[in-house]
Amino acid sequence: MSTKSTLLRARAPHQHHRVTYVELFFDLVFVFAITQVSHTLLAHFTPLGVLQTTILFLAVWWVWIYTSWITNWLDPERTPIRVMLFGLMIAGLLLSTSIPKAFESRGVAFALAFVAMQVGRSAFTYWSIPRSEPGLRMNLLRITLWLACSGVFWIAGGLAEGQARLLLWIVAVAIEYCGPMTRFRFPGLGATPLEDWEVEGGHMAERCALFIIALGESIVVTGATFAEATWTAPTVSAFVVALLGSIAMWWVYFHIGAEAGAEHISQSENTGRLARLAYTYLHLPIVAGIVVTAVGDELVLAHPAGHADTKAILSIIGGPLLFLIGTILFKRSIRGIFQLSHLVGIGLLVVLIPFAHSLSPLLLSTATTIVMLIVAAWEAISLGSGTKEDEI
Repeated sequence: MSTKSTLLRARAPHQHHRVTYVELFFDLVFVFAITQVSHTLLAHFTPLGVLQTTILFLAVWWVWIYTSWITNWLDPERTPIRVMLFGLMIAGLLLSTSIPKAFESRGVAFALAFVAMQVGRSAFTYWSIPRSEPGLRMNLLRITLWLACSGVFWIAGGLAEGQARLLLWIVAVAIEYCGPMTRFRFPGLGATPLEDWEVEGGHMAERCALFIIALGESIVVTGATFAEATWTAPTVSAFVVALLGSIAMWWVYFHIGAEAGAEHISQSENTGRLARLAYTYLHLPIVAGIVVTAVGDELVLAHPAGHADTKAILSIIGGPLLFLIGTILFKRSIRGIFQLSHLVGIGLLVVLIPFAHSLSPLLLSTATTIVMLIVAAWEAISLGSGTKEDEI
């Protein structure tokens, strides 16, 4: 067996490969990147700032999820793959540290780091796949060429300024996100058949689940903010409410859904299609919801009293709402039904919107946390009573 062939993971039907330590080490860079995104959103919470931060967030998620696909195909225990991941970590740190000023003085640095990661990782994977795997090899060639095309717009945007940078990066993001939808169709090469996208489902599910656990970094940020604040009854209450909200969100995702999703994709006959929908696209609003919720928690800790302004309302309600929307769509992609508890939670959050301006940030945060606790409790009761209708 050649060196190249041994860079691929050994596969067996319905086998679950564990997530390796080097993958968890790699994730640390992106926990930092997500923290940078949340701080950037907090510092630039205007319509333009939200749009810019959204572009940065979409880029960060795309780099991470693409790497998860690659380490599903390649074996991270092999030295060349580990070296590749370490190289991605170095570029990832440059990417992460550029986020706060990506639309100011560090646009070129952000763009170059992003393109180097996307194109470099894909080209390396193309080189790593043996010729005995022509379908997977051709898939990576299409991906590399597609990302090189979007890379032109990333770098051009980094060199541009102001509105031109924003428009060029919107085009770049659109190209990136349309790639999997079109199966990376490229002139002269056609599109990749979905059977060439097959993944080891259990590993993919575990990667996304562990990344969501890693976003518990928001708890660390909340704790650090609380440690520096004056400990009054409102700030202590805000801290407790934020912690309970995080616990409720963990419960809603992990109590049933994460394990069921891993089992379903592991047994699926079309793992590539399911991984593209459930884990590549539908986990995006879940992670976004956690990021926005973290912003809301910081705002409540800073100003728990008074009337909630638009910034507070959008983050305090919008974060859990995005999270529940993403979770219900993810679970529907697995089981094919909309989970009733999640629909009720989404409805209750929407009902809060007309009353939000009359509430203080602390009361509004308490209300959204109660909604999330109701959804979590519903999950637990449904499972405990053996009710199948509301399970995933």
